[in-house]
Amino acid sequence: MTVKRTKIKQIFTEALVDTEVWVQGWIRTRRESKTFAFLEVNDGSTIKNLQIIADQQLPGYADWIKELTTGSCVGIKGKLVPSQGKGQSVEMQAQQVEVYGTADAETYPLQKKGHTLEFLREIAHLRARTNTFGAVYRLRNAMAFGIHQYFQDQGFLYLHTPILTGSDTEGAGEMFAVTTLPLQQIPKNDTGEIDFTQDFFGKPTHLTVSGQLNGETAALALSDIYTFGPTFRAENSNTTRHLAEFWMIEPEMAFYDLTANMDLAEDFLRYLIRIALTQHRDDLDFLTKQYDPDLINRLEFVLNNPFIRITYTEAIDILVSSAKSFEYPVSWGADLQSEHERFLVEEHFASPVIVTDYPKTIKAFYMRQNEDGKTVRAMDILFPGIGEIIGGSQREERYEVLLARIQEMGLSEQDYSWYLDTRRYGSAPHSGFGLGFERLLLFVTGMSNIRDVIPFPRTPGNADF
Repeated sequence: MTVKRTKIKQIFTEALVDTEVWVQGWIRTRRESKTFAFLEVNDGSTIKNLQIIADQQLPGYADWIKELTTGSCVGIKGKLVPSQGKGQSVEMQAQQVEVYGTADAETYPLQKKGHTLEFLREIAHLRARTNTFGAVYRLRNAMAFGIHQYFQDQGFLYLHTPILTGSDTEGAGEMFAVTTLPLQQIPKNDTGEIDFTQDFFGKPTHLTVSGQLNGETAALALSDIYTFGPTFRAENSNTTRHLAEFWMIEPEMAFYDLTANMDLAEDFLRYLIRIALTQHRDDLDFLTKQYDPDLINRLEFVLNNPFIRITYTEAIDILVSSAKSFEYPVSWGADLQSEHERFLVEEHFASPVIVTDYPKTIKAFYMRQNEDGKTVRAMDILFPGIGEIIGGSQREERYEVLLARIQEMGLSEQDYSWYLDTRRYGSAPHSGFGLGFERLLLFVTGMSNIRDVIPFPRTPGNADF
């Protein structure tokens, strides 16, 4: 074809009329009358379908019209004209139709009817063709691009951190082992333990749970960096909020204290939400109508309200004095649960909330200890409907304090010797935070299950596709 392909999104955004175009996409519906057919075509660039009128006088009409069932892939050349029907401003009068691939109407699983999200997870290789997942994936793309755009505009360097690691950032131990040892006959040493000297890396190795520690080493040379990549948790959890493989955004900044860290995180979240509201309103409107009537209101709630900052101790006092009956008891030293976080955001303050200065006993070893000896300079950002969306801290830059904390938690000083070197040689105050990408997408899309905001979810018992 000599006519360059035009994406359907461009047709609607530029209000192209009286123009000859070539579109390519997939048939959503076909309706026939005696002399012509209505075809609804979508190419994934927008949630809107382009209505195409195919007259029976077109060459080969009788041969190809019956093939154009839902799911078939086509290329159509035609002229755009003002639409006479409701719901669209423009439609196409077809001049030429080319069929690329047909979809058997008896077996194609995405017919024109409602499908449950559970069913669509079983055909994750096809669910991108639905309105729901087209909208979700376009928003996922916009958020990913926005993340890079934000940090690049702020002068940050994008750092690629290892997926294979010998360190456990959180000290949780819930990691996937990576090995080339023969599982049918695992070699043992003289003490009966696994002989990792025969393994590929010569030591126990795992899939990473975080790029943070590596990111810190770069921040202590390059000032401001960010990582954005896949991370893994071997938690045997089948909840709507857990994945075994997910993506994390983790900036690390030299010379940032906790306040500067919170300022950056708040500005970053507002930036991303503003992109969703201004650039993808059609997708948000669809998801609001179909899944979450309060979605757009909740996004605007974050933009239009200040982020209230309180300490963990203040949060506990508020929760205790609320006289509200919580499923999980509230006491100083216990970690905040989602119900506690949502109460603070949705009922008490009616604003996003940042909680700081948590007890050190419930936080990771790398967080800077406060002078009281009981708390650390941690911060969690809490959003409506979801609770914690960002977790971060000022990092412990003092060598002796960090070493003592590693020893106190029973971690291997040898395994973290490279990390300790950054405190031995030219240490500096620094901070960072982590944002789970799929948790952000749950908030932005209004979807209720995290398996529906990643193309191919990895969960216990499921590594399909």
